[in-house]
Amino acid sequence: MANEVLLTQSGVEKLQQEKEDLINIERPKVIEELQLARSQGDLSENADYDAARDKQARIESRIKEIEQMLMHVTIIDESQLDSSVAKPGATVTILDLSESDAQPEVYQIVGSTETDPLNGKISNESPLAKAIIDHGVNEIVSVGVAEPYEVKILNIEYLS
Repeated sequence: MANEVLLTQSGVEKLQQEKEDLINIERPKVIEELQLARSQGDLSENADYDAARDKQARIESRIKEIEQMLMHVTIIDESQLDSSVAKPGATVTILDLSESDAQPEVYQIVGSTETDPLNGKISNESPLAKAIIDHGVNEIVSVGVAEPYEVKILNIEYLS
């Protein structure tokens, strides 16, 4: 499906929580800001009113975006996956063979909307994840980037 959004269960929960916060906390705040700005008089030259309208538009846009993602979500069911090969949802330990003093690195392969490289979550669409997916422990795979490099898969886990 072209609109498919691949997420872990925790990713779905985070999106649902963000949507609830936007609807129940942020939306009422911006309504208050709009009412306060309106009470200041002339709206044509009211920067506070313009800022509140912009914020309202961003909130409504994000709510719609989340609703669309949730309508097209495919949840990665980690409990049904076989840890002999890497798939989205896997936590994979790799060793970069291009570096002589490389240390093992751990990444979780997630859908593109959950990507957070600073916390070890890489998109299933990234070159590294594409190289790892469908390969098993002790396999050496080539990562297709401008200057290709090889990594060895040390471990594959599916954490619930």
